[in-house]
Amino acid sequence: MIKFLDLQKINLAHQQEIEERLLNTFRSGWYLLGNEVKQFEENLAKYIGAQHAIGVANGLDALRLILRAYIEMGVMQKGDEIIVPANTYIASILAISDNGLVPVLVEPDLETYNIDISKIEEKITSKTKGILIVHLYGRVVFSDELVSIAEQHQLKIIEDNAQAIGAEWNGNKTGNLGDASGFSFYPGKNLGALGDAGAVTTNDEELAKTIRALANYGSNQKYVNIFQGLNSRLDEIHAAVLDVKLKYIDAENERRRDIAKRYLSEIKNPKIVLPENPANEAEHVWHLFVIRTSEREKLQNYLTENGVQTLIHYPIPPHQQEAYKDWNDLSFPITEKIHAEVLSLPISPVMTDEEVSKVIRICNSYA
Repeated sequence: MIKFLDLQKINLAHQQEIEERLLNTFRSGWYLLGNEVKQFEENLAKYIGAQHAIGVANGLDALRLILRAYIEMGVMQKGDEIIVPANTYIASILAISDNGLVPVLVEPDLETYNIDISKIEEKITSKTKGILIVHLYGRVVFSDELVSIAEQHQLKIIEDNAQAIGAEWNGNKTGNLGDASGFSFYPGKNLGALGDAGAVTTNDEELAKTIRALANYGSNQKYVNIFQGLNSRLDEIHAAVLDVKLKYIDAENERRRDIAKRYLSEIKNPKIVLPENPANEAEHVWHLFVIRTSEREKLQNYLTENGVQTLIHYPIPPHQQEAYKDWNDLSFPITEKIHAEVLSLPISPVMTDEEVSKVIRICNSYA
């Protein structure tokens, strides 16, 4: 069976370096807010091109903390609206509603699966305070039009960069395009920890300072609490692992691009809709290679029977989840079509050429 994602193999590729860093961390006797976190934050900020990087517990917290910090700073208040793509993973939306803000769903572009920027302005009201863009599946969503809309309406642009670390738009990396960005280092991400981990990047010093305090019980001085904060800190062990793997992210993303190129050029089955390949390959890091088909269950079963593991990202759109039952009667036809048809093929930096060839062969033999 070709695994959808062989995490063991991915991490074993860096075994010696990771083990050395973990041993040093273990022996240091310092396991939170120490040198490993500081070093990773500095290296992440440098890699992204941002002035500040703050390690946090996970990707959801990264987004939650950005919005919470804007509320504490008086930039936003509860009841304000945040525009967000309707077809994102639910974490993007949870971060908004968890802060007492109102998610306003916008349909995606069927070709890119990212938010349709041309549909944003019609959803803006006097209560809109931000646009949370999601670089879904590893593809950048950004444009001069988006910047113009945000500037005209005085909106913050927040990036959900959970899936696109290393992608670029006009020479600038995702995570340094908007006002602030949330990262997830869940083990299956292109840059993955050995458990949950996340980060925020920004060039706004006040925002960075506020987030750092909020994530540490609302404190920037021990036992002095200026906010009703939470505990969301990146630990030393995950920081050590991430700092090792960060050095290889560009090379590993390039391998993903090579696999995607083969899929795009060699899968030739009329029943399979391939994802669009951006003209500038730097705009996609292929966290996921997502195809569409009207026969998803049948195709997925066929692939499984022939030794290819696949996953669905994602089977149920947020507005149809019980968690947001007030939205269940809403209609987002493009979103619903995407969620009903998408299927993710294996793609990772440790896939062999033979495995890639097998995936292509099985896809092409499906009838």
